Amino acid sequence: MNSGVSSFVEVDRLTAAGNLSAAAQALENLLVAGSASSRSEPDLRALVAQWLKLAGLRRALRQPRKALEAVHRALELAPLDFMALVMRAGLLERLEEPQAGAAWGEALAQVPDGPLPPPLAAALTAGRAFHETWLDTRARQLEAAAATASDDHADDGADLAWRLARFRDNILHKARVYHSEPTHFHYPGLVEREFHPRHVTPWLAEVEAGFADIRAEMLALLKSDRAELEPYIQYEERENLAQWRSLNRNRDWSAIHLLKQGVEVAHNARQAPRTMEILSRLPQPQVPGASPNAMFSLLAPHTAIPAHVGVDNTRLVCHLPLVVPPGCWFRVGAETREWREGEAFAFDDTIEHEAMNPTDVLRIVLIFDVWHPGLSEAERAAVAATIAAAGFGGRGH
Repeated sequence: MNSGVSSFVEVDRLTAAGNLSAAAQALENLLVAGSASSRSEPDLRALVAQWLKLAGLRRALRQPRKALEAVHRALELAPLDFMALVMRAGLLERLEEPQAGAAWGEALAQVPDGPLPPPLAAALTAGRAFHETWLDTRARQLEAAAATASDDHADDGADLAWRLARFRDNILHKARVYHSEPTHFHYPGLVEREFHPRHVTPWLAEVEAGFADIRAEMLALLKSDRAELEPYIQYEERENLAQWRSLNRNRDWSAIHLLKQGVEVAHNARQAPRTMEILSRLPQPQVPGASPNAMFSLLAPHTAIPAHVGVDNTRLVCHLPLVVPPGCWFRVGAETREWREGEAFAFDDTIEHEAMNPTDVLRIVLIFDVWHPGLSEAERAAVAATIAAAGFGGRGH
């Protein structure tokens, strides 16, 4: 042990004297002769540091490939070591290797919290720029390859374009892959998609056509003393729903219910006849004790809805934005949108989603549920009977 420490001290002496070539060779001899098989975790960390020191010496000697070999030895011991990943990415970039862009992505994924030394921060800034350029180039290459192969399938249109774009993002790790994760009811085999395309939700056009009437009825309800406004989240404190603690029974996120768990809220519904007429023509689930649901949802200024998932993947949730100040956003899975007044959409609420009103103005949206378009009529009937028999009424979240 003492001879090893003495030898490493000698490497440091050679380095301090400016004899980098001798220091690098001596350090490499020591490391190759040693063994990490019986070392403790602190010893392993020290060994990683020594391999990176060797990489630094080789880099200073303008021996980038030897430096890269030393970095790879460090990564064999600690595959997620941040400094090793940064050094690897920088060396690959210097060597103009095609893996450099992906290597920077791996390094950037391990950036630790807190401030970094200025030289390292500068290296990361340059690395991010290199990685972004690489991503753009790779995306164009992948897009061109797909375009050539899909020329004969132009009739698939926007849906094919979306799928291919998300495929590219997944390959390049620009987007996380999200799945349907309902809290209670998961029906197998249904398409998992954050926002469902318009060709499977054609009735959204009718909802949008009624925007002016729906908005007018909502505003009249809101201004009257007759609207029954209640917190959107209402759970018993004993329930294990910590994600909702800040909003539970909090009027910062409130609702004027028109249909609630399959029952018409008559006091509110009577004041919104045009809205109720439009809702009556939509493919809303008919599940005793659970659906349909429809409400005017009010999100107070500077209020966030935390990331969460819904109860049941056999339905989609739909929004018709009615009063939306610029800057309000809504994320489902890997896709974030800003609400735009009058532009409706349908999404799968069993995929993780969240929302934010960062403005000084109230945000108001009509929310309602519909059957998932992948269910046949026979499946709808069977699903409705099963959920009703399960006896779970809180299908709204």
